[in-house]
Amino acid sequence: MANIKSAVKRILVTEKKTALNKSKKTEIKTYIKKFENAVSKGELEEAQLLLKIVDKKLKRAAQKNIVHKNAVARKVSRLQTKLNKVM
Repeated sequence: MANIKSAVKRILVTEKKTALNKSKKTEIKTYIKKFENAVSKGELEEAQLLLKIVDKKLKRAAQKNIVHKNAVARKVSRLQTKLNKVM
């Protein structure tokens, strides 16, 4: 553990931010799984709605530097391709 007051604070702030980022990533992964389940079941309207939500959440995460912007573009592109193949 750090002895300097500012270093202790940085450790605490980093732990909080890490927990928040992890929860946001987990939430995004959950929505992606819901999307893939909807696509596999053939529920196209629900899949389109979920894709919109996933896209919005991923782009917000990219703005906050939780996920890299190119990774977001790649994931959204792959999800859109899956949906287009079913339609």
